[in-house]
Amino acid sequence: MTIGSNFKLPCGVTLKNRLCKAAMTEGIADSNNFATQRHINLYKKWASGGAGILLSGNVQVDKRYLEGPGNVAIEKETYLDQIDNLRKWAEVGTRNNTQFWMQISHAGRQTPGAINPNPLSPSSVQLKIPGANYGIPTPMSVDDIEDVIQRFVFVAKIAKETGFTGIQLHSAHGYLLSQFLSPDINLRDDEWGGSIRNRSRLMLRIIEGCRAELGNDFPIAVKLNSADFQKGGFSDLDSIKVAKLLDDAGVDVIEISGGTYEQPRLLGLDDVSVNKERSEIRKPSTIAREAYFLNYAEKIQKAINIPLMVTGGFRTSAGMNAALNAKACDLIGVGRPLCAEPLVLNDLLAGSIQELPSYEKSLQIGKWWLSPHSPFLIIQALNAFSQQAWFYIQIKRMGDNLAPNLKLPIFKAYKENKKLEKVMIKELSEAYL
Repeated sequence: MTIGSNFKLPCGVTLKNRLCKAAMTEGIADSNNFATQRHINLYKKWASGGAGILLSGNVQVDKRYLEGPGNVAIEKETYLDQIDNLRKWAEVGTRNNTQFWMQISHAGRQTPGAINPNPLSPSSVQLKIPGANYGIPTPMSVDDIEDVIQRFVFVAKIAKETGFTGIQLHSAHGYLLSQFLSPDINLRDDEWGGSIRNRSRLMLRIIEGCRAELGNDFPIAVKLNSADFQKGGFSDLDSIKVAKLLDDAGVDVIEISGGTYEQPRLLGLDDVSVNKERSEIRKPSTIAREAYFLNYAEKIQKAINIPLMVTGGFRTSAGMNAALNAKACDLIGVGRPLCAEPLVLNDLLAGSIQELPSYEKSLQIGKWWLSPHSPFLIIQALNAFSQQAWFYIQIKRMGDNLAPNLKLPIFKAYKENKKLEKVMIKELSEAYL
């Protein structure tokens, strides 16, 4: 078994290989939060890159609660105005026998304050990050929860109708579905909070609605945190319990990730944490393994029958193949290397290279106290934001049919991305008027 081996999902769909382009925020929607020609340009390139699955960036179910100003949002009232671009987007993304799945999300309390100062969340627990502004959330009513369920199911329906070949529900990284799963954030004492089953209820209701709408032969995936890596938060034991519920619900793939905005373990940043005193430290033996979440994947494999995708940290074909043959996972997710070299998986599959680029290792503002390992939290956060911005800029360049700029200084990328965000937020505000 290798990364080039095909793979049959429980729903009957066969993947051409074991590699997946992981979901990454594109930030290139227009001021109405509609898909654009830039999405079409970008995914046309990625569909030529060799991956068996392409996952879209997080498509929002409610434009009032965005992860960022450039998110695509699909709503009943306006979806027909972008239906042609959605179809074109799906058409290019499915070229070369590629599966193209829409990742569907709701930002909840992780909606930036500049977009909405009054976000929704299961409880009124504010997100606090140095250098960022997030409002105090409004606890969701039962009507709010039911509305969110219907919105997720509607977007899933549109995904299928426009030609996407699967969906992924984003229940990781601190977005709304994972907010409900977290005992740190979900402080409710009704049927939507308390026990892990109650905290999973929202996600399970959405899966039930999507399966009824999409049929049994359409892939439904879930992105799930292995843990929040914060003591008292969503734990690996919680995650295994949720995975068992997903197994019973008939999910086709679970993608394993981890961390939140407050503890960005998903980026491989062990030193960065808003809550140092609560941060769970990884063992050196765990860090030494190529994939960030492989140890957890091996645990969960023993508890469920759902195929597993592990995303984060894989760089060598040897490491990927070893994980597959050890049955630690079934699919390999790759993200950041494809922002810099969008066709590089072709080379990995062909055997002309054995290792993907790791640009993130050299991306830092400066040395010593200016590095990601700085003793100052604000410098840690600035490095993390700047590193993300560097990859965002490469995505935007490809959306404009430009080649990635691999020589772009990281802090310049940060400033350029912040400038673009301000313009988009201004345009978004004007569109609301």
